[in-house]
Amino acid sequence: MSKKRGRITNPEPFLPLGSDAFSSKKRSKQPKNHQLHQKLVPSAASSKILKEALLQQKEIQLEEDNENNASDQNRDNKFSLPQLHGLKDNDDEEDIDDFEGFSDNQSQIERCDFEDEIDEEDEKLLEAFLSKDDRPQRTLADIIVEKLKENDAQAQVSAGVQPMPKLDPEIINLYKGVGKLLSKYTSGKIPKAFRHIASLQCWEEVLYLTEPEKWSPNAMFQATRIFASTMGVKKVERFYKFVLLPRLRQDIRKNKRLHFALHHALRKAIYKPAAFNKGILFPLCESGTCNLSEAVIVGGVIAKISIPSLHSSVALLKLAEMKYAGTTSLLMKILIEKKYALPYRVLDALVAHFMKSYDESRVMPAIWHTCLLAFAQRYKHELTKEHKTDLNTLVERHRHKAITPAILRELNNSGNRGEKPDNLMTISRPMPIQEDRFDIPDVPMEDD
Repeated sequence: MSKKRGRITNPEPFLPLGSDAFSSKKRSKQPKNHQLHQKLVPSAASSKILKEALLQQKEIQLEEDNENNASDQNRDNKFSLPQLHGLKDNDDEEDIDDFEGFSDNQSQIERCDFEDEIDEEDEKLLEAFLSKDDRPQRTLADIIVEKLKENDAQAQVSAGVQPMPKLDPEIINLYKGVGKLLSKYTSGKIPKAFRHIASLQCWEEVLYLTEPEKWSPNAMFQATRIFASTMGVKKVERFYKFVLLPRLRQDIRKNKRLHFALHHALRKAIYKPAAFNKGILFPLCESGTCNLSEAVIVGGVIAKISIPSLHSSVALLKLAEMKYAGTTSLLMKILIEKKYALPYRVLDALVAHFMKSYDESRVMPAIWHTCLLAFAQRYKHELTKEHKTDLNTLVERHRHKAITPAILRELNNSGNRGEKPDNLMTISRPMPIQEDRFDIPDVPMEDD
């Protein structure tokens, strides 16, 4: 039987596997990188995505309608807030730094290098200058209670006095919820309602609702950062004085150190130097109860952050005019060692500050002598002759075996204010040596 054979078109010779000719013709091209990612979405999935997008758009429209209705209802009220429908801020706003990974056990304190210079005996001398009337620090709660009492008294005297604006129950409940959140805050975004406090006229009353004394340390840092960047100097000063400072002193006295987040809050506060001086530095020194730990921590922050020379001059002037306390010398020494060019008025006030201790019967601590030494080293050429005479008599009365000789050496071996330095051109110079070119000494030569 004969078998029919089909005709083969385009015959190809038999090639073994792995040959170059086979690989060049039969091997398919590899897809490119951009082709691997260009996969079409199935029609069923695309329809689901469109349905979800429509549902979300309807929900957003309903929320906007509810906000408009709520704003229309609260338009007649004296005090209202926009966007009361939620506490969390889900907008794409600037994230605020948080302290992830830090706990209470990892709290730390940043101390200055001069802490080691103060021994136990000198610390006892510092305690002798502390005020015996250790009254508690005034807080925001005390201020609000006083305002309420004054308001009630004025309302009883005359009916024409405008009372404090009453807050809506919705707002009260909102900020009480914000306070509960801040008491447990560790990291993340801050509620938008809290950020709105800085723009309110009755911001102290609203802030009182959040109970700042119960905030977590991280919440206190976030509040300091928000208020320092959005509030005016006077408002920030009151926040520093009645909220931040009492919390810092409480934490230092309780734990003998400062929490990491509170330390950063103190660093952030100094970026508004005028509010920092009036809200933290001056009240701390005026209290008369500032202990060594508090002065070292606050001084450590001042030493490591640059402060404008004008604010430093004002700080030194006010500290010099205050009643002396041992820790005041520590803070003044830090400001003096910044080596700013101080006005003559400030220098005169510093000299008068030291001369107040002339009739002091108590032994002056070593930090007082080191502060005077730093002042003499830095500004000895800007002092008058009368100033140096007064300071010489002062250090002879209050002597320190190691520091007083250095102070006298700085005061007595320096120029005075207003005196011109010696003209270097009039100083007699020795005559140059004239050499005779013919008078050449014999030079011994080596024999050939």
